[in-house]
Amino acid sequence: MATPSSLIAPVASAGRPAAGARIAGLGVYRPSTVISNEEAAVAAQVDADWIAQRVGVQERRYATAGESVLSMAVEAGSKALADAGATAEDVDVVILATCSMPSSMPNGAASVAAGIGCRSAAGFDVNAACSGFSHGLAVADALVRAGVAGGVLVVGSERMSDWVDAGDRNTGPIFADGAAAALVLPSDQPAIFPVAWGSDGDQAHLIAISAVTGHMEMAGRKVFRWTTTSLNSVIDEACRRAAMAPADLKAFVPHQANLRIIDALAQHIGSPGLVTATDLTDAGNTCGASVPLAFHALRQSGRVHSGDPVLLFGFGAGLTYAAQVVLCP
Repeated sequence: MATPSSLIAPVASAGRPAAGARIAGLGVYRPSTVISNEEAAVAAQVDADWIAQRVGVQERRYATAGESVLSMAVEAGSKALADAGATAEDVDVVILATCSMPSSMPNGAASVAAGIGCRSAAGFDVNAACSGFSHGLAVADALVRAGVAGGVLVVGSERMSDWVDAGDRNTGPIFADGAAAALVLPSDQPAIFPVAWGSDGDQAHLIAISAVTGHMEMAGRKVFRWTTTSLNSVIDEACRRAAMAPADLKAFVPHQANLRIIDALAQHIGSPGLVTATDLTDAGNTCGASVPLAFHALRQSGRVHSGDPVLLFGFGAGLTYAAQVVLCP
């Protein structure tokens, strides 16, 4: 068994404060089972076209028995390292953004670190639901810039199908499963800009796990109203903190909650050339994994390129929100 000092040494040697931090690589894992609107509609007792029109989802993916929050996170994290040309030895901290672990103890991040092979890394979970990845990215940026960590792996991984009732039209046809990760490394110049974040705990009851049923319940109309009336200022503040105007943005990657919400927020930005991620159509709402999944898909499409300024914006249960401008890896 390794001694405590030998375990701590790799993390403590992270180095001096950095001028900035950057996303060096992205990786994803999409479950194998595809659920069509026709299938989801039968369970929720709605019309398939109703799902497409009200939410914007055409199909979603559900994890099988062998695809857990942890296994999907390991796959996505490993791919992020490969994308960056890095190894497990480059990771000092693993942050797992999730709200769908089957149990609160043990945490998931330590197991993800072990699964990837970075066994000496610090590991902790962040539960900010749909804004979890954006919160984790902000923490990773701060750790790297402070010199506390030389490399931080941020993973969003969710099995929301475990927590929703397929017969509930407000949640069943919407939420889905998947994982995505980003490796954050030091940079000579900032490529992750200061986060604009906060919460509105007075409305936490709008999205919650029922103590009676054990299923997620959501007041959809009230959440829609909150996102489309209260979050525009967060976009403006994230741009201000990056010393950019909204028109400077090349792309917008919001939480993939609802296509009408995505359209409303993109219209507020108002840039005619803005590229907006709509991974929701094929992936559903994957909660804490949705922002990095959508970012990866947008990058893979070739519609954004290395160095392009991209606004990432997570929001959801809590109610929580976090937005930051990043430069595309």
